[in-house]
Amino acid sequence: QVQLVESGGGLVQAGDSLRLSCAASGRTFNTYGMAWFRQAPGKEREFVAGVSTSGGSTRYAESVKDRFTISRGSAKNTVYLQMNSLKPEDTAVYHCAASRNTLPTTNIDAYPLWGQGTQVTVSS
Repeated sequence: QVQLVESGGGLVQAGDSLRLSCAASGRTFNTYGMAWFRQAPGKEREFVAGVSTSGGSTRYAESVKDRFTISRGSAKNTVYLQMNSLKPEDTAVYHCAASRNTLPTTNIDAYPLWGQGTQVTVSS
């Protein structure tokens, strides 16, 4: 079983950058497609970015395309989310999630494994 722990959140100003990390335990990490979701207060959890088991295929929400980059660590059980040009509307709790799907999917029901989340707050 894979367990996920996020880190790297914080309070930043609009236009700043942050890099989130998701550390995964378990020997089968590379068999899971990985994704980042976020949930703002009073809103549903939404897909942000996903990456395939190989790391060669990625998928992004329109709202973050060209600003965020998801990647898998080359040797460690880690997934990153590089967030540039942050906006106040990016404020949310960001969750890492793992899926048995090889390719990234936006379907939240495809992700049975979740981390606790890390808070990202962007001030204007």
